[in-house]
Amino acid sequence: MTRGKSTTQLVRIPDEFTKYERARILGSRALQIAMGAPSMLKLTPEQLEAMNYSSLEIAKQELGAGLIPIVVKRPLPPKHSVHGAHTPEQEKQ
Repeated sequence: MTRGKSTTQLVRIPDEFTKYERARILGSRALQIAMGAPSMLKLTPEQLEAMNYSSLEIAKQELGAGLIPIVVKRPLPPKHSVHGAHTPEQEKQ
């Protein structure tokens, strides 16, 4: 009998956000930008004008470039959970 022995199960984390996670991330980041948070992208005035100064478009560009630091916690069956960090390589696939 061994005490304190823990069993670890490997769980495959999907390589991309779900549409709900993506919507939540983009909405939150767009709100931050609209409230005056600095953009993580270096955009020229011409690029901003082409995007119509849209905070949502800026947030999409940031997410596509992998510049938004985010960790998504996905619930699993009882007593299990998965924490997955998103990387720029995953968004490009």
